[in-house]
Amino acid sequence: MTRRRSHRVSIINLNTGRGARATSHPYPARTPVLALDFGAVSVLVTTTASDQVSAADVEFARQLAREAQTFARAVERSFHGMPNGKGVAA
Repeated sequence: MTRRRSHRVSIINLNTGRGARATSHPYPARTPVLALDFGAVSVLVTTTASDQVSAADVEFARQLAREAQTFARAVERSFHGMPNGKGVAA
């Protein structure tokens, strides 16, 4: 992971829940799109150009996959570690 060269200007917090979902949309004539839906808010993750993929795009996609897997494991550990066993704090 590379070091951040600039300071954060803002942070957007999107909470998961019933309406949250992540969907990958591969297309035959353009680069893929990752859609992150949070109820009424959607975030689309795309490559720098819709018709080509750069080495930086590939590295970002790999980083995203690694961090998503780490996030999933942490959420699963938290879910199984809740006192009532249902993933909801008692």
